Amino acid sequence: MNTFSVVFILMALLTLGVQLWLGLRQKNCVAHHRETVPPPFNSKISLEAHHKAADYTTTNINLEMIDLIVATLLLFVWTIGGGLNLLDNAWQALALSPLTTGVAVLVSAFVIGSLFDLPISAYKTFVIEERFGFNKITPKLFVTDTLKTTAITLIFGIPLAWIVLWLMQQSGSLWWLYVWLVWMAFIFFMMWAYPAFISPIFNKFQPLEDQALRERIETLMEKTGFSSNGIFVMDGSRRSGHGNAYFTGLGTNKRIVFYDTLIESLSPEEIEAVLAHELGHFKHGHIKKRLISMAAMSLAALALLGWLINQPWFFHGLGIETPSTHTALMLFMLVMPVFTFFIGPIMSRMSRKHEFEADDFAAEHANAEDLIQALVKMYEENAATLTPDHLYSAFHDSHPPAPVRIAHLSREKR
Repeated sequence: MNTFSVVFILMALLTLGVQLWLGLRQKNCVAHHRETVPPPFNSKISLEAHHKAADYTTTNINLEMIDLIVATLLLFVWTIGGGLNLLDNAWQALALSPLTTGVAVLVSAFVIGSLFDLPISAYKTFVIEERFGFNKITPKLFVTDTLKTTAITLIFGIPLAWIVLWLMQQSGSLWWLYVWLVWMAFIFFMMWAYPAFISPIFNKFQPLEDQALRERIETLMEKTGFSSNGIFVMDGSRRSGHGNAYFTGLGTNKRIVFYDTLIESLSPEEIEAVLAHELGHFKHGHIKKRLISMAAMSLAALALLGWLINQPWFFHGLGIETPSTHTALMLFMLVMPVFTFFIGPIMSRMSRKHEFEADDFAAEHANAEDLIQALVKMYEENAATLTPDHLYSAFHDSHPPAPVRIAHLSREKR
């Protein structure tokens, strides 16, 4: 251990401590307001539904806190505990090429990490979601989805890891710039490919059949200057009772997607208002802005790794005996969340600004009251808490708290 080991341990414990403290704040805040539906909603949401949302939130927070403790312990095992070093030595003993060894270490670390995540995921799905009436997935489908996700991750991840490690080993001191270019190209490729080729592996997408609703949506799209490759309904009810809507894709592969659960629960006017909100993100350039922000942060992160990879204390402080490009990359991915957690509120604030702008757009091109009604239904059906703790929400929620968002939209009606 060295000085960096101590800094890392203290930062990891501080991050864990703050996250647990925020979780306790959220639980206390929700419990304190459990018996009273807040004024903006007391004529629209029943006390029984409010109780369900409070209990659902508290139960998820309890699981989240356990998961945080386990994840921190596993982080210590991987790093200062020597877990990654042990895995690296096992592959080094096979005397494969440096590139093959590096890819093997990264892939095996991913598989091991996924196996550790599996129990929490299964418990959340088959215990918590089941208890609150949201789970629709069968154990067979859960296993199938897990295998599909793993296979797709490996199909795309192995070539990407190979290219990245090759660039790190062969392209000199500016490798981090070339890796960034490859990473951005991969992001754009996935944005283009996901809706048309990957998402259908998991869900069925049917063209929207309701002719009146389709005409309403097409009129809105024409009015706002948005073109897409289709309007689709996704069989979200096959896995969950939660509802949502989104648009996805890039270029000619842009498509609008509604969960079938959302179509069933909202009126045509409310669906139009929800879509207007999503189109607001497009018209205000939020996707481009987020991509630019992500590109800048990833470039800065890779430049930092470009410096750290030449610092022996970075490896030795995190339990690695023999420095290498692949262990540098793996360590960086493991420890970065510890040091970036506290910028979360900044990112959330930017995201919330975008949500307000999208709501304003929806109020201008649809009806603010219809969007309010749609949001209230979605809050109720998804058992979303109406009384989050403001600090917890600042760190964890990309959308404004329900009362704040409804109040903003109510002002838009006037």
